[in-house]
Amino acid sequence: MDAMENLSLTEIALLEYERPAIEKGYANQTLCIDISRMTIQIKEVTEQMKHLFIGGKGFDLWLLWNAVKGKTRWNDPKNALCIASGPMGGTSIYPGSGKSIVTCISPLTGSVMDSNVGGHFGPYLKFSGFDALEVTGKTDKEIIVFIDGVDQKIRIFASTGGPDNAYDLSGMLNRHFSLGNPRHISVVSTGPGARHTLFGCLNFSWYDAKRQITRYKQAGRGGIGTVFADKGLRALVARWDDVKADANRPADLVSLKALGRAYSREITELDPKQNEMSRIGTTHLVSIMNDHDLLPVHNFQFGRHPGAELIGKEVFRHLFDKGYDGCWPGCTVACSHGVKDFVPITGPYRGKKVFVDGPEYETIAGCGSNIGIFDPYTIVEMNFYCDAYGLDTISVGTAMAFAMECFEKGLITAGHTGGMDLSFGNRAAALELLHQMACGEGFGRIIGQGVRKMKELFSMQFGTDPAILKDIGMESKGLEFSEYISKESLAQQGGYGLALKGPQHDEAWLIFLDMVHNFMPSFEQKAEALHWFPMFRTWFSLCGLCKLPWNDIVPEDNKYTAEPAKVIQHVQWYAGYFSAVTGRKVGPEDLIAMSEPVYNFQRIFNLKMGFGKREHDTIPYRAAGPVTAVEYEARLQRYDSQLIEKHGLDISGKTTEEKIVLLRRFREEQYEMLKDAVYKRRGWTPNGIPTIETVKRLGIDFPDVLALLRENGVDR
Repeated sequence: MDAMENLSLTEIALLEYERPAIEKGYANQTLCIDISRMTIQIKEVTEQMKHLFIGGKGFDLWLLWNAVKGKTRWNDPKNALCIASGPMGGTSIYPGSGKSIVTCISPLTGSVMDSNVGGHFGPYLKFSGFDALEVTGKTDKEIIVFIDGVDQKIRIFASTGGPDNAYDLSGMLNRHFSLGNPRHISVVSTGPGARHTLFGCLNFSWYDAKRQITRYKQAGRGGIGTVFADKGLRALVARWDDVKADANRPADLVSLKALGRAYSREITELDPKQNEMSRIGTTHLVSIMNDHDLLPVHNFQFGRHPGAELIGKEVFRHLFDKGYDGCWPGCTVACSHGVKDFVPITGPYRGKKVFVDGPEYETIAGCGSNIGIFDPYTIVEMNFYCDAYGLDTISVGTAMAFAMECFEKGLITAGHTGGMDLSFGNRAAALELLHQMACGEGFGRIIGQGVRKMKELFSMQFGTDPAILKDIGMESKGLEFSEYISKESLAQQGGYGLALKGPQHDEAWLIFLDMVHNFMPSFEQKAEALHWFPMFRTWFSLCGLCKLPWNDIVPEDNKYTAEPAKVIQHVQWYAGYFSAVTGRKVGPEDLIAMSEPVYNFQRIFNLKMGFGKREHDTIPYRAAGPVTAVEYEARLQRYDSQLIEKHGLDISGKTTEEKIVLLRRFREEQYEMLKDAVYKRRGWTPNGIPTIETVKRLGIDFPDVLALLRENGVDR
């Protein structure tokens, strides 16, 4: 039977175009599609855009800013779904150069969301002639957009029939559009879970020639897949036929090749001695986090568990299928592993052999230890169904963990859950909740609204004390926490609470520097780290790059450098890489300066959407310290010592509950003092808003930006 027999496509719009030559990493135009009116436009990329916004997330933010108003909500037709790579995206001779960045207004936060993802779509989009894609509008049809860079046509189809889940749909579209060359196709899709939850993810595909299957990476955070599904998008498909070393037409190909060879040699030599990412991906982090009391267990109550080794790297070393597993050509980190011939025991794939992409650390911690599950097969099955249904594994795990703790504390009951026992470690319940999310049924539908909505519902409808929900509900700005314990690292509390989109570790991961090594004892040192690291990490998303090669494999002499966490040799290489591609000569500190305008612009964008102030940089107390007696007593010696030695208190005769109150006062005061230091370092007001002086210095003093600042009381 023909692969497309059950899927009908009807062309409803067509644009033939002339593909521009890529020059120094840029196509110099963007593609704008309005699916309300089924119109297709091509817009110029200006020199100002390239200078200020660089590419990637910067281009996304600029397109989104001009598409939405302050009152635009996530399900408004004006909300734009933007996808871009960056000037270095698509380079096949420098590790980690295949990223796409997706941006929109989030259903979870109500503000700007961005997600960095692998797969081939972003580079294929650029090589097809577009530095970014902007999709606005909404339709009651199911739409497939085909960007054919080979035949130079943009086609919009109405679709009916065919599979609902991401795996089958992407594979089917690959076979249909590839004309016998499946490596030429990349598909962006989601699944039924995105339609029925607020934390739907997007799957970005690439074709694994060795295994002859379509594989996936996820743009997971903030409900981007939910926006995609709400618009009526079923899939985006890009076709490109040839990825060469000089595909970006770099300014200096000789220097680019030399840098790429040096970096690849280093990774090939050192990765087997360090984290073995080419063999076990990010699963090595499980044992490291557990050893340092940082692995989230039972809704972030605890940081270690004796069962952690059951879901750690040695288990997945045997479960992962052997072979090269890079999600973009030329990446020697090759960390995109998967489990072959896995057989789910529940759901629509029960009893069938499937290939599972992952799991990575965040999924293992979120859908494993944080909900009390230490069975790798259950985690793999949850990973598979999250991808098939289009669900973010981080939000799934953190939201489930919150519901499970509420159940164990008696804050919700079996009467609320439809009779389901939501005790930690209940594998059958966790899987059943996933299937309910995909269908929008049962208690899974409630969990699918995210932690913030659950807190409101449990309080208003179930009569639960909102104070305890606030303390243990692990969300900030509406986004669920990613999977690290931040209780003992004030800097990481800031890294989560001050992150622009919400508590995701891709802005700043400072736990080891702060908690383990004590490299930043003062507020000023923490503030400096919370300036440099978010700026440098932002830079990767401007350029279309993966962060893993930067600091997960490091030079052997790196520990002897002045600031080992920055991996300065690699920063220098990245500066050379940017210079070689774009012809814009930069040094290491210029990379930070490049990110500042975009970073501050995104903060101002949050302000435009009604957020972006000090009050929005809050975190649940569990992210800062122990909420319950059992948490305090799990780290009794540490907390008692801090009260006595650091704060000079006599705690003799005090109950655990009394000590919790004392510790909380100090920790909450410290967090507010950290905000003050970070705002000052970033050039923001005490209310967390960039000053007019700052935006002028950064060149983002557009009239609407200045007007917005003045509306919010900023006049200098």
